[in-house]
Amino acid sequence: MKEEVRNLTTQLAVIGSGIAGFAASIFAVRRNIAVAQIGNTGAVAYTTGYLDLLGKEDGSPAAVIDPWQALDTLAATQPDHPLAKIPAADIRRSFTEFTAFLGECGIAYGKPQDHNVTALTPAGTLKQTLCVPATMAAGPRAYAEKMPCVIIDFNGLKGFSGRQVAANLQDRWPGLTTERIGFPDMSHGEIYPEVMARALEVPATREKLADLLKKAAGEAQVIGLPAVLGMHRPDHVKAELERLTGLTIFEIPTMPPSVPGIRLREMFEQVLPEKGVTLIPQQKVTALSFDSGAATLCLCDSFGPIRLRAETVILATGRFLSGGLEAGLTGIREPLLDLPVTQPESRAHWYCDRYTDSRGHAIHRAGIEIDSSFRPLMTGGRPYSERLFAAGVILAHQDWIRGRSGAGIAIATAYKAVEAAERFLSSSSSS
Repeated sequence: MKEEVRNLTTQLAVIGSGIAGFAASIFAVRRNIAVAQIGNTGAVAYTTGYLDLLGKEDGSPAAVIDPWQALDTLAATQPDHPLAKIPAADIRRSFTEFTAFLGECGIAYGKPQDHNVTALTPAGTLKQTLCVPATMAAGPRAYAEKMPCVIIDFNGLKGFSGRQVAANLQDRWPGLTTERIGFPDMSHGEIYPEVMARALEVPATREKLADLLKKAAGEAQVIGLPAVLGMHRPDHVKAELERLTGLTIFEIPTMPPSVPGIRLREMFEQVLPEKGVTLIPQQKVTALSFDSGAATLCLCDSFGPIRLRAETVILATGRFLSGGLEAGLTGIREPLLDLPVTQPESRAHWYCDRYTDSRGHAIHRAGIEIDSSFRPLMTGGRPYSERLFAAGVILAHQDWIRGRSGAGIAIATAYKAVEAAERFLSSSSSS
């Protein structure tokens, strides 16, 4: 029997469920735009929780301390970079609005400041980032002041080593030591950060862990833990552990998929529908077409086929990992609309001979071109549709990995794409 098609309508459809897609939905909701979001799992669960703006300048081994000054350099040296197309004031506003929303929904973040924060990585190296979760904020402060600190890891936990963290930082943080303990009620075999985080939402587990932490701390007043301080109320879990121990506690990201990323994904999926977003997760848009009145998106879920009519669309499908771009024998293509992809002229030029070449690899700058309104362009410079916008790392002329700028590109371009979609919706409703 043929399944009946469900017909939905919205002002804005966001395709993609990474940081750019969720940021676009957040900015749209805050502007009272009716929005539907569709996408597979996305890469949110693979993030550390840090929100980078710009951590490295192209070709320079030095870390960026002042990302706002570095944006001026970026605009002069890489004028086609997506961040070079956005005024710094708008980038700051995008971060402020995004982190404020996260805080309102239960995951507090520091506000963007004039300088980057020096944060710890899972391996015990240092990186520059713009905003860190409140659960991690004491770590950069402790490092800056060289406070006596104990890094705790757990028997059976893979992907995080207190000894590695301490070894990599011992020359720069003399008061850093490490201890390994058992996690309450998980004393045998391998244990996992997500399971630990959910266990710490139970008061009895927190009390048991607090006793263990007090013993392990010794004379230190600061403790660093792998990121396991609860899944849905991390700030509350951290505050309770600090109350029970009398210690200052901070999280360090673990290897992905990490609890901070899973926290964000689960929060987005829970909160956005409560805010009015039509969220269709774990699904893929199979067809997208435009006519003079709207866009039509076709997809299916477990209840059958869906046809969504949207006045505007934001394409935030990411790159290769998320399926926004596909690499084949004849080149790189954008699979949903077959948009032109800026890319090296042949596969032979995708990579340099040396993996660690300081110039980076040309394939990492592949992507789609946009105009000043963040509309994807066809060959010849014509927008594909006045109703289509794009955001995130699908955009060309940026290597977000080398630039430590993934979240910055995602959040700032989503902000501008929603801004442009809002202008279009306003002009079309008044005409």
